[in-house]
Amino acid sequence: MIRVIDAQFLTTATASAHFPPVGPPEVAMIGRSNVGKSSMINTLTARRKLVRVSNTPGRTRHLNFFDVVLAQGERRESVRFCDLPGYGFAKVSKSERESWKEMIGAYLEQRAPLVAAVTIIDAEVGPTEDDMLTQAYLEQLPPRKIVVATKLDRLPKAKRKPALAAAAKKLGVASDVVVGFSAKEGWGVDDVWGVLWAAALT
Repeated sequence: MIRVIDAQFLTTATASAHFPPVGPPEVAMIGRSNVGKSSMINTLTARRKLVRVSNTPGRTRHLNFFDVVLAQGERRESVRFCDLPGYGFAKVSKSERESWKEMIGAYLEQRAPLVAAVTIIDAEVGPTEDDMLTQAYLEQLPPRKIVVATKLDRLPKAKRKPALAAAAKKLGVASDVVVGFSAKEGWGVDDVWGVLWAAALT
């Protein structure tokens, strides 16, 4: 079992020049606005307010970095989350969108410690066109690709596995790449950490 020993906000970056110095293996958290990305990070780290949860889509407008210390048995390891701005709904200017694109592209394509990219989708809605475009873009990059389907509690239990299988098929990824998750029920926390540990720390 993987336990979270500590989780702290590290820094905010508005350009590649502001990225933190290279440290622990990094995991990018990517998803459309209001998909439940902040709630998922808070649930994974067992911290209620590590990431601010907002009902306003597009609230995250920078790259936010968080350092997490984990333990598995006697072994301790650190991993760094990078929370990227959500795509799809943010009401921002064209110039700001372009600066986001440049900043996010620089991070995903050039960041040396980046070992995994997590695409977060809504299990109830299924992959959107933006999700599929994002996944296709990520498939061209070296980091390991993982998909987490959040808000699984909104589906009846009998429909959860079929929904995950359908999402994998639509995204064109193997079924074991898609992991179900519910921040409300705390469901899937161990599964997600298991995948992230394997991707970032082995």
